[in-house]
Amino acid sequence: MSAYKREKVSKLHLISDESRHEIDRWVAKYPADRKSSAVMSALRILQDQNGGWLSNDLMDAVAEYLDMPAIAVYEVATFYSMYELEQVGKHKICVCTNISCMLCGSEEIVRHLEKRLGIKLGDTTPDGRITLKEVECLGACVDAPVLQLGKTYHGKLTVKTLDKLLDNLD
Repeated sequence: MSAYKREKVSKLHLISDESRHEIDRWVAKYPADRKSSAVMSALRILQDQNGGWLSNDLMDAVAEYLDMPAIAVYEVATFYSMYELEQVGKHKICVCTNISCMLCGSEEIVRHLEKRLGIKLGDTTPDGRITLKEVECLGACVDAPVLQLGKTYHGKLTVKTLDKLLDNLD
């Protein structure tokens, strides 16, 4: 087979039955001819299924399942900061550094995290335990400075509350 004419190989087997059922619940919320509208939910579901990150094969599976071009799935996955395209640590800490958080001390929070963890924003600790990520906005300005740990927001952070949070990680 030439490099220019490859047979398309299905990636649907990469979607677990549980994930398929959850995606179907989202697809059902849209008109039948608009099932691609469930792309963000499908990506989140498969990211959770895969331990917190999306491989190209999983994004291809989403495209195939929702009957949409793969490039459209890649565009969504690369645009939004909640999708990870590389493996992340067991705990992902997303620190907001937008203007409200910056004015309320997020730079100090980032410096402390980097020093304590021994990594920079965008890195994962050598033991694979923690990934530290900068995000543009978590939409929780009233509690600035804010970070998201897993699916939980933590606000009005200080170095003391941050240390307590880190000390309680398993």
